[in-house]
Amino acid sequence: MSAQISPTTTTPAQPAVSGAAPFWSCVLAQTRAELMMTLRRGESLLITVFIPIVLLIAFVWLRVAGTNFLVPGVMALALMSTGMVSLSIATGYERYYGVLKRLGASPLSRGGLILAKTLSVVAIEIAQMVMLALIGLLFLDWRPTGSILLYIIAFLVGTATFSGLGMLMAGALRAEATLAGANGLYLLFILIPGTVLPISKLPSFLQPIASILPAASLSDALYGATNAGAFHASSLIALIVWAIIFLGAAVFGFKWE
Repeated sequence: MSAQISPTTTTPAQPAVSGAAPFWSCVLAQTRAELMMTLRRGESLLITVFIPIVLLIAFVWLRVAGTNFLVPGVMALALMSTGMVSLSIATGYERYYGVLKRLGASPLSRGGLILAKTLSVVAIEIAQMVMLALIGLLFLDWRPTGSILLYIIAFLVGTATFSGLGMLMAGALRAEATLAGANGLYLLFILIPGTVLPISKLPSFLQPIASILPAASLSDALYGATNAGAFHASSLIALIVWAIIFLGAAVFGFKWE
């Protein structure tokens, strides 16, 4: 005889369907993933760790400028190499191979992706700044005399600026164009005075234009933060404007595929 089910018998309650993961949980999980992927890419480590150190030693040896100018200038180049070059190229190829298309179907938003990638860049850049500072202090007789608070502000705004620029290129251009554009801009920022050469080396009519470019603004802000009495608020303001432009354009114009 088959068993009869009483009308009053209750079935086990079904687990409630959870909503989308909280924004910060998605961002932090993606940040961890970005850091792990970066550490596994040997070419990224070469750009982010060794090239800034080699540039600093080479420029000091060539005596293109004083140590107090070169150390923050190469720090600015290191921020650019990580936030613009490495980030844009890696993201561009993730987009090309369809990795970002899969992320687009997850609860992670475009803004969350850009924030996660920027946070991973910050972690790497902190290591870069520490290494460059130690080399400057221990071997190059660099003696910073400025404000650590101003340095942190310039560091964070500079990171936002060039991470935004990197994500803007990666989200709008083909991977090959991103590769060429990021490396071309980096070379341009090395050659144009303001990073490893003073802007005063330029003709007078070009100096105002060069001074508001993001590379020169970052270099000048870091220089002013590490040299007492040399800080120019205009450089930091220009950098903030660039950060707003690049990040805003990256958030609204980023394409997952």
